[in-house]
Amino acid sequence: MADLRARLPRTRREAELALDELVRDNRFTISVFFPLNGAVLLVASAMTWLPAPLAFNAFLILLGTIVMRSPLIVGLLPLVTRRAAIAVAALTGYAYAIEYTGITTGWPYGWFYYGVDLGPTVAGVPIGLPVFFIPLVMNAYLLCLLLLGDRARNHVVRLVAVIATVLAMDVVLDPGAVALGFWEYYRLDADALLFYGVPLSNYAGWVISATIAVILLDWGFDSDALLERLAGTEFMLDDLVSFVILWGGINAWFGNWVPVVVAGLFGVGLLRTDRFDSDLLRIPRRFPWQS
Repeated sequence: MADLRARLPRTRREAELALDELVRDNRFTISVFFPLNGAVLLVASAMTWLPAPLAFNAFLILLGTIVMRSPLIVGLLPLVTRRAAIAVAALTGYAYAIEYTGITTGWPYGWFYYGVDLGPTVAGVPIGLPVFFIPLVMNAYLLCLLLLGDRARNHVVRLVAVIATVLAMDVVLDPGAVALGFWEYYRLDADALLFYGVPLSNYAGWVISATIAVILLDWGFDSDALLERLAGTEFMLDDLVSFVILWGGINAWFGNWVPVVVAGLFGVGLLRTDRFDSDLLRIPRRFPWQS
């Protein structure tokens, strides 16, 4: 017991370093193994190949999402000041509010309902929503910081680039989610323009949400500190790697080829930032659960 206490982190910095090491040592498991298995389980659930306890199991969905998000969360931890925490809390509140507005009024994304249990809800909104929404925007924000270089210092350029990147991510996410039955849009006009079952109004709504998210992230986080942390933390965008594998694979199964191509473009962007490196794709000799 004394040895265990001695190994436990005693300061925030020690805890951050320990988490960095944990993620770094398990990059393949987190960012390749989990999304590949997630894609298989979700497709098998949608095709009714799994028994009821496993098909679209809310606990497994939330657990897998948190694991895949862990590189991003751990990467951001050293940058979370009081101001950053307020920004994330405000973005969380916005996520709940806009989702509740969406399912009760149809604005701004269009009328939709959840077809799959995503865990406990409050007023019809999944409690785990911030785990799904905030990292989506944060990944787009970080990728743009890396790809834009010095141009990212221009607020207008950064805003436009991140909004476009968030929209591109939703071009991958929403068609895959609709194909799985995660959610479904309804009350559509006969002449409504659809993109793989997703109304274009959904993307107009994402412009609003992305704009608010970027403003809050700009206010809460120091962009220079973010860039410094990104430069020294090779796993910080591994959650985006998981996104490409998971949703690219799901869309490929259902024949949603435009989203597949867009997912591939995100892979190209990650290659340009050296985030698809050999360490990530190296299969470990032993997985964490093996003795």
